[in-house]
Amino acid sequence: MISEEETPAGGCEPFNVADLPRAYGETVAVGVIRAVPEDFQVDEIIPMEPDGTGEHCLLQIEKRNSNTNWVAGLLARHAGVPRRDVSYAGMKDRNAVTRQWFSVRLAGRDEPDWHALGSTDLRLLRITRHGRKLRTGALVGNRFRLRVTELKVNGDRLGQRLQRIKQGGIPNYFGEQRFGHQGGNLRQARRLFEGGGRRISRNKKGIYLSAARSLLFNRVLASRIEAGAWDRPLSRDWMALAGSRSGFRLDGPPDEAILQRCREMDIQPTGPLWGSGDPLVSDRVLRLESACLAPCGLWREGLERQGLKQERRPLRVPAGDLSWEIGEGEMTLSFSLPKGSYATALLRELIDYRVAGAGSE
Repeated sequence: MISEEETPAGGCEPFNVADLPRAYGETVAVGVIRAVPEDFQVDEIIPMEPDGTGEHCLLQIEKRNSNTNWVAGLLARHAGVPRRDVSYAGMKDRNAVTRQWFSVRLAGRDEPDWHALGSTDLRLLRITRHGRKLRTGALVGNRFRLRVTELKVNGDRLGQRLQRIKQGGIPNYFGEQRFGHQGGNLRQARRLFEGGGRRISRNKKGIYLSAARSLLFNRVLASRIEAGAWDRPLSRDWMALAGSRSGFRLDGPPDEAILQRCREMDIQPTGPLWGSGDPLVSDRVLRLESACLAPCGLWREGLERQGLKQERRPLRVPAGDLSWEIGEGEMTLSFSLPKGSYATALLRELIDYRVAGAGSE
């Protein structure tokens, strides 16, 4: 049990994703996820086709019950290169079957026999070369195939809810894994902001700062859902262009052309990834965000002191190519999401789920 003094959000509750409002109302089913790793499958979508030449060996690997960092370390040891010469575009779940890319800088070294990695939880899908290393974030998105078991459905409302999500997208909440076990990453961020604790690595510091930013973003998104404005622009909103890091600020209240573009998912309203600098929004949006984050001074000031700059993240994302099969006691979902978006954000709009072998989410 976490005491009030130890609460990770420290006056900026709630941090538990389970406590945040849902865009489509109460869930319409209950079920279990991750009964076996094959119930949660993820395929990475990278933005380029490897060119076939260069000093970087690109490996597409299917991993099961394996941590991404552990696989990277195994590749480094097998190739006899420093760990820093192995990179990947994004972290992937351990309790899952995931297919992702790794790059290994060989730089004049002989290429090892990759098929001799010696792990039954790894399967090589493709080996090729590329002129540049694979960098963190070099993703378009991910494709998911999820199986829910022990499914109990409330009438025919599950199919109706899925249709609404297919048409209207989902709230772009950061998932619970961003915050660590029982909010551990937030506790570390709070300690960092308060000036306590030991020196930490750059990687861990980045994880803690990302958790703090995610806390504030989720809080703003929750307030927009409660205001009925998570999926539509407000006056002076910052709008993100679909499939791009670019955006623009509305000059005033949205006109019909802007509203239509938003309905078509061509543009999305955004929330803050907190940092220093002038806010990118004004008018009603700025007032809403300021009121929402007023209790979160420790987190806002801490992120600014750490040198992060103001950015924006879409409040809503489409569930691309969403399809489903609902059978007796189970359901299978297939869909794609942009990078940085969480499959559990879609699940929580449908069902009250629990992870097999764990308590309720």
